[in-house]
Amino acid sequence: MKIYTRTGDKGTTSVIGARVSKDDARIEAYGTIDELNSLVGQAAAWLAEHEGKDERGGEGERLLEQLLQVQQELFDCGSDLSYAAPKPEQLKVDAAMTARLEEWIDRHEEGLPPLQRFILPGGSALAAQLHVCRTVCRRAERRAVTMAAAQPCPEEVLRYLNRLSDYFFMAARKANAMLKVPDVEYERGANVFSRRSAAE
Repeated sequence: MKIYTRTGDKGTTSVIGARVSKDDARIEAYGTIDELNSLVGQAAAWLAEHEGKDERGGEGERLLEQLLQVQQELFDCGSDLSYAAPKPEQLKVDAAMTARLEEWIDRHEEGLPPLQRFILPGGSALAAQLHVCRTVCRRAERRAVTMAAAQPCPEEVLRYLNRLSDYFFMAARKANAMLKVPDVEYERGANVFSRRSAAE
């Protein structure tokens, strides 16, 4: 099978049910999800390469399993966005997937030092990569929101992407804790989180 088709040489491409410009909002949305999936693959590859070289109580293996599952689910998100006129029975992303992300977030947060200041992307190489995933996930969500303003968009994909960026943030913090590397705090900021907690 040849990888090239020449059908897109004039700047158009096919979605399910229509042919659109390659800069259509739908293409921008699931193209950004594809970009995100590649970055998650980089983080997973780092973990796979380094897993087993130190004592982490299986934490690295669990994180790797989660990232590999996220890759599958991001492909589901792209699939759902590829329908010009999606029908409920065609969609793959469901509320259970979003709920599972919330469970993972809560588990990763257990045992972490409480946030006091804003943190910067970095610390360990793995955490830095997960922060890249977080920021590209936010962009994917913005692209999907733009698309949803003018075209049909499955709501659960929007919820999933929103929760996924939170997951990457917490996974990055967990990666630093797992590798015994401190988070990088924003030095010019006040202790906003502790102050907010006290107010509550």
